[in-house]
Amino acid sequence: MIEISDFGEVRQIKLASELDGDPYYWVSAYLIDGLLIDTGCSKTLKDFSEFLETAKVDIVVNTHSHEDHIGGNRMIQEKFGWPVYASELAIPAIKNPPKILWYSEQAWGRAEPSEPKPVANVIETQRFSFEVIETPGHSPDHVALVEKNEGWVFSGDLFIDRRLSVAGPGMNVSDMLASMKKLIDLMDDDSMLFTSLRTVRRDGRKTLQDFILRFERLREDARALRSRGLEVREIVDKIFGGESMFAAITNDLFSSANLVRLLLED
Repeated sequence: MIEISDFGEVRQIKLASELDGDPYYWVSAYLIDGLLIDTGCSKTLKDFSEFLETAKVDIVVNTHSHEDHIGGNRMIQEKFGWPVYASELAIPAIKNPPKILWYSEQAWGRAEPSEPKPVANVIETQRFSFEVIETPGHSPDHVALVEKNEGWVFSGDLFIDRRLSVAGPGMNVSDMLASMKKLIDLMDDDSMLFTSLRTVRRDGRKTLQDFILRFERLREDARALRSRGLEVREIVDKIFGGESMFAAITNDLFSSANLVRLLLED
């Protein structure tokens, strides 16, 4: 399933696998002046390939190595021959994608191996210049792309939702907040935040600032409750009103309890 939205010069390509004809989980790629940011998941290859047949692409960049961001790499290299780039930390997992769990297989499918090159610090297209910013937090190999003159920030999975209440493998709260602060320093009040879900925020700077404030409060609340002798599950109940449904879906791999542990350990 594919949906296209345009934000001036930026084309958002929303991709989703299907379950009984309905979208299962959305992920977005972006196309700007020949630069393609991320390539979706393997379960959306047919729709994505058909779209790319009429698209002008010169260079492809992966924000990180997760399977819902690199799933089209192999097809792009074999069918179109476009160069693919990623951070040096991401390259080993893109060249040899790890085994994924059943829920990831159902939502996105396993990515085929591809051959990315190390991304430069700056990417120049015909009309725009994108800074490649190291932004660990969601994963250690994560990068964001920033076009300062246009006020565009492509944040990958660094920012998912203001109400984020779960954590999974590879997430680091301190790194995540530090990376967001790094982006905020590069943004104006009217900078736009393009995320890897379907979210595009026209108040991107404020969005990140609000997220940081919320998480700093969550950290303070979690530690205060811990100091009163509450266990992790009790803190989850107090802060989030109970465990997230993702805990049951992922056998506790993604859970509010994991997030509370990170807040306490950070």
